Amino acid sequence: MDQGGIPSVFNMVETLITWGLAALVLGSSMAFYLRGLKKRDVRAKAAAEKGQLYSEGPKAQHPRIDVTYCIGCQSCTMVCPEGDVLAMLGGKAVIVNGYKCIGHGLCTEACPVGAIKLVMATPSMGADMPYLSTEYETSVPGMFIIGELGGLALIKNAVNQGRDCMDTITARMKAAGVAPAGQDVFDVLIVGAGPAGISASLRAIQNKLSYLTIERDEVGGTVSKYPRQKLVMTSPVEFPMYGKFNKTELSKEDLLKLWSTILKRADFKVRSGESVDSISKGEDGVFTVTTSKGQHRSRHVVLALGRTGTPRKLGVKGEELGKVMYRLIEADHYINKQILVVGGGDSAIEAAMGLGHQRGNTVTLSYRKDAFSRIKERNVKRIDECIRNGKVQVIFNSQPVEIREQSVLLDVGGEVREIPNDYVWVFAGGIPPNDFLKKIGVSFGAQDITLEASKEARLEIAAKKQMNTA
Repeated sequence: MDQGGIPSVFNMVETLITWGLAALVLGSSMAFYLRGLKKRDVRAKAAAEKGQLYSEGPKAQHPRIDVTYCIGCQSCTMVCPEGDVLAMLGGKAVIVNGYKCIGHGLCTEACPVGAIKLVMATPSMGADMPYLSTEYETSVPGMFIIGELGGLALIKNAVNQGRDCMDTITARMKAAGVAPAGQDVFDVLIVGAGPAGISASLRAIQNKLSYLTIERDEVGGTVSKYPRQKLVMTSPVEFPMYGKFNKTELSKEDLLKLWSTILKRADFKVRSGESVDSISKGEDGVFTVTTSKGQHRSRHVVLALGRTGTPRKLGVKGEELGKVMYRLIEADHYINKQILVVGGGDSAIEAAMGLGHQRGNTVTLSYRKDAFSRIKERNVKRIDECIRNGKVQVIFNSQPVEIREQSVLLDVGGEVREIPNDYVWVFAGGIPPNDFLKKIGVSFGAQDITLEASKEARLEIAAKKQMNTA
């Protein structure tokens, strides 16, 4: 036998073994990946069978998926910070919990084929939302709504809308050849000095519009009332005249520092402590805005009021006591206290966790449902850890029935339980200023059903059919 052939045989065997091991590793990885896909598919189908899919559809912004282009790559489901807004079903992405969407928009950026677009809910789904055009204009020509009041959450979205709204007003005025306003008439009056109102104000300065911004509380809106070091933004955002903030995480303090810089500008015209009583439009097309301190006239009005409005109360005996509060500013001001937090949203959970980490506090979180369903994924993990560590006790299926000086009566599954108490925080949401909007002529829900809205409805029906046939 030719001795030179032996190494060749050994080489062949070695190559076959190497390829075999590679195939085994690849096959195992693929099997693991497919098992993961199957589990996700099973979960989505289980949700559909229980009637959870679309049982509470999107009320505001949500992803719109063009199923004809979706390739089922799962990129969208993996990047969403809220966890399970989207899921894979039948090889396509579908909306599972549309109400959880707060407008990050990462799913649209991650989709490699452009099959996802962030849109507002159809008019039928958003019956309690003011009607807005694609340019944020209400049913009253010349009156705009930006920020959370229009249905889009997130500070980033509010900043973008404030900027875009001013650009729209500027473009319209230039196209119409509108002459500069007189001294007694502004080009635009902005109501609200939160992120949307501040962004609009800065863009008005940049676009050389005459403007005035009024705020009933303090500049910064609800941001100024957040707990210390609360993360208020998780993606870059660009402020007019100040450039892009490239931080992926921006705290309350970071943002308030910017607000402080803006307040020092000589051309930043804001009047705080001034609330709006009424808005009317004259025959000359100019708005008269009546406030607690006088009247202002303006060609355009931009409402950046926010959506929280007046805190929603429980309506129970003893709620008028001074120890009952609806907003937590600084958790570290409270130590060695018996505390009850009421609510099941992110605000309630973050407050309970913040208070639970202060020295000597005993914190109870009361929630009327049997599980948390509307909280961020990171809060799910954090509250579970707080429960395990004894920082927070959660009582599901419970609600306060009476608040006393030194205790609270809780209805727990039909049984009344008394717990010692020093302070109560209620996070039951806010009553949006819908009555005010209706009073000044803003329409809600469906107006003219546009072709775009009809197309969106058809796409959702197609996705639902795809889900049912999977």
